[in-house]
Amino acid sequence: MDKEKPKGLGRGLTNYGDAGFSLYLRRSFAKSMGYSGEMLARPTIGIADSRSGYNNCHRHFPELIEAVKRGVFAAGGLPLEFPTVSLGEVFLSPTSMMFRNLMAMDTEEMVRAQPMDAVVLVGGCDKTVPAQLMGAASADRPAVQLLAGPMMPTTFRGERLGACTDCRRFWAMHRAGKVDARGIEEVEGNLATTAGTCAVMGTASTMAALAEALGMALPGTAAIPAVHADRLRAAEASGRRAVELTHTPIRPSQVITEKSIGNALRVLLAIGGSTNAIVHLTAIAGRVGVKIDLKRLNDLSDSTPVLIDLKPTGQHYMSDLHFAGGLGAVLRELKPLLNLDAMTVAGETLGERLEREEHAGAPWVDRAVVRPFAEPLAKEGGLVALFGSLAPNGAILKRSAADPTLFEKEGRAVVFTSLDDLAARIDAPDLDVTADDFLVLQNAGPKSGYAMPEAGYLPIPAKLARAGVKDMVRISDARMSGTAYGTIVLHVSPEASVGGPLALVRDGDRVRLSVKNRCIDLLVAEDELAHRRAAWRAPAAPPARGYAKLYMDHVLQAEHGCDFDFLRKA
Repeated sequence: MDKEKPKGLGRGLTNYGDAGFSLYLRRSFAKSMGYSGEMLARPTIGIADSRSGYNNCHRHFPELIEAVKRGVFAAGGLPLEFPTVSLGEVFLSPTSMMFRNLMAMDTEEMVRAQPMDAVVLVGGCDKTVPAQLMGAASADRPAVQLLAGPMMPTTFRGERLGACTDCRRFWAMHRAGKVDARGIEEVEGNLATTAGTCAVMGTASTMAALAEALGMALPGTAAIPAVHADRLRAAEASGRRAVELTHTPIRPSQVITEKSIGNALRVLLAIGGSTNAIVHLTAIAGRVGVKIDLKRLNDLSDSTPVLIDLKPTGQHYMSDLHFAGGLGAVLRELKPLLNLDAMTVAGETLGERLEREEHAGAPWVDRAVVRPFAEPLAKEGGLVALFGSLAPNGAILKRSAADPTLFEKEGRAVVFTSLDDLAARIDAPDLDVTADDFLVLQNAGPKSGYAMPEAGYLPIPAKLARAGVKDMVRISDARMSGTAYGTIVLHVSPEASVGGPLALVRDGDRVRLSVKNRCIDLLVAEDELAHRRAAWRAPAAPPARGYAKLYMDHVLQAEHGCDFDFLRKA
């Protein structure tokens, strides 16, 4: 008979050459914290705490984590919180994306190295949830994802505002001379007024929805506002469920599967979610050996309607989705398209969850926020992948946030060779640019030295903005905030910094965009491109040391989720 594996504090003993001494010493030191022997014999539940003074989204975590502990204690477990890397989206240089993989490694190693039978992952700000899910998938210990929840919108001069789509709208007005310096300062203090993540369907809200769609967060918990009492009850329930998982384990590898990833892609398309989610979901899938094919994304997009009327593509906020019926309302509409036998961390399949909700009585749904499947906001999904001579390995366009009149267009390239070049020239009065041109940004991808920032939302040149231009085609190997909008082609791969075709574009070249044909092409003769390719040189010397060197040596391209090559499952 196999010897039962150690549990609780007996897991993964520190190696002193004597296992009995190791456990005795560990229990002795644990008792120095005031725990009784009875308490130390309970199942141990880790609580991964990603708060910091640099992360405004997570400022309510002390109260949230106390609620997790309450649930753990009530179910007979011992909660032990531990810190991890915290990624405050707007406080990191060059970008939080560079440190997502670091946080994923931190989470994975601490879950594996410390004695815990299950873990509650507490995150919310854009890159924290994908990092935690990546780490949990690799550690493969029972885990429950607890989301921070969105901010509540506020009222300012009779208008509802919320971070951060409204941030961008007012900044665009400021650049166009319609809001003065005093006005923009006043707006600044009225956009983000509560704890929680951005109030719109940005990256954080998208990843919260996908965590629930994957089955890693408890049903109904994705959209609860950060400051609502239901968020604390969700935390308590997550702690309680983590203890239950120590008795009937369900590991992330049983939840994050090809079927649940397919469900998450459907939800991403139906909610008009962030383009960033493609990168993050691809990285999460890569940790369990599942490949996301961008051509399959197009197939799913063609048959998945947009059902959610939330900013930046609609009018409402994430808190409105919660009060309208939550993600469950979306899942029930998508039911014919979903893999209903996908397992969830709640211990039921997705189909069983939806059947339970339906048998409880027809849940009320606000149809102004969540449209019926037969009456969608758009018949096709919010995202589309493009291929062609400019992006052989793919690029992404969020068509639900773009101007359809620009979808079939050929334009002249106006090229910026770096972010510094963009900042220096975009508002120059003598910039040779018209509204029909295509703005092209090079060297802003994963290996650029800028670490793929959210710079794909290139500003409209000041002289065009003042003339009333609100959108134009913009192309880059960068990312775009989920809160942004516009006809913006992103994640062009291979990126310019490794010599991809994007690096070869010059001012005046013709570029053709066809959303209908899923194409983005550089209309330059092959012999001219060969000449340019021979003259191309890498834009920056690689870093010599530290995490920056590790990142540059091992980060993959966007179509592989920008994960490290050595962290993906074969």
